[in-house]
Amino acid sequence: MAAFKTLDDLTQVSGKRVLVRVDLNVPVTDGKVSDTTRIERVAPTILELSGKGAKVILLAHFGRPKGAPVADMSLGLIVPAVEAVLDRPVAFASDCIGADAATAVSAMKDGDILLLENTRFHKGEEKNDEAFTAALAANGDVFVNDAFSAAHRAHSSTEGLAHHMPAYAGRTMQAELEALEKGLGNPVRPVVAIVGGAKVSTKIDLLSNLVKKVDALVIGGGMANTFIAARGTNVGKSLCEHDLADTAKQIMIDAASAKCAIVLPVDGVVAREFKAGAANETVDINAIPADAMVLDVGPKSVAAVNEWISKANTLVWNGPLGAFEIEPFDTATVSAARHAAEETRAGRLTSVAGGGDTVSALNHAGVADDFTYVSTAGGAFLEWMEGKVLPGVAVLYAQK
Repeated sequence: MAAFKTLDDLTQVSGKRVLVRVDLNVPVTDGKVSDTTRIERVAPTILELSGKGAKVILLAHFGRPKGAPVADMSLGLIVPAVEAVLDRPVAFASDCIGADAATAVSAMKDGDILLLENTRFHKGEEKNDEAFTAALAANGDVFVNDAFSAAHRAHSSTEGLAHHMPAYAGRTMQAELEALEKGLGNPVRPVVAIVGGAKVSTKIDLLSNLVKKVDALVIGGGMANTFIAARGTNVGKSLCEHDLADTAKQIMIDAASAKCAIVLPVDGVVAREFKAGAANETVDINAIPADAMVLDVGPKSVAAVNEWISKANTLVWNGPLGAFEIEPFDTATVSAARHAAEETRAGRLTSVAGGGDTVSALNHAGVADDFTYVSTAGGAFLEWMEGKVLPGVAVLYAQK
């Protein structure tokens, strides 16, 4: 695959109007941004362009307004938080197209930063409507996409604009794409994937793609029960999708033909109730009591997972191994995460992780900063792991 252009290729930018697609879909509590992580991720691109004298025009969505203005989904609410992170004034326009946007853009001086109103206040955005895309494009000379988290959507501000002007990857997009290339695109083998979470049904495409690409697939969380049950083992009252037994069997058959090892729990931590500190015991996976549920993988299973991590040169992780939100059922996830972090710090492992629960689990284990790359992109990260084409990424690679 041909390379994509980055800010390193954007040399003459002073005085140019640069439309920068960012992810500002941040949590807001009582009218204030409660987590600025996504703003912090795009700050380097914004500040670099501003420092080079560009007129930086930010495009973003916020919430799901469904093509019409909604007062509490206005990006005006986000401006104070953006200014605080950037430590720079940020102007705001009450629309992303038309006279309001044009007036705000024409008032900009070199190095200024302007945030345009929520692109999803217009129906044309999610339809990738040509007329709406052209109206957005009227305010820019160059397009920079720094929102990998929205790259799985073929919207005007994520894909359409790249057909109207030169397009480049921002620093966050660049880091994400380079990390993903190391993770599954062109990885150093052996490659091990850890996939956890509650349900197989949400990750069928992911598992089917991974068995063709990795050397070992570790399956944990509630979804492991579906695979264990498919082999004919009683899983008691554990979360299990018995109707997906045939799907689980097919994934195991595909893995065998692709010479991908499937690593399932050999023991489990069981309890009779799902609550913190619940009375629990560790049992062999073939001896799960009929009135109990598996809430974490056991110590023998953790040792096997850590052994695979030690063998790997590349690790891709999506989903916890157990019910990590409540103690003591976070033990396996924390142990594996810390072992992966240790291998990464020692320079022996490239570790790429992503997905909401995964980020929370790594933060809980205190090792998110030790992984090679942790994606906050959610759906886009999952679709990439499923082997799907991401329109907002494909269009960057297609640039001549």
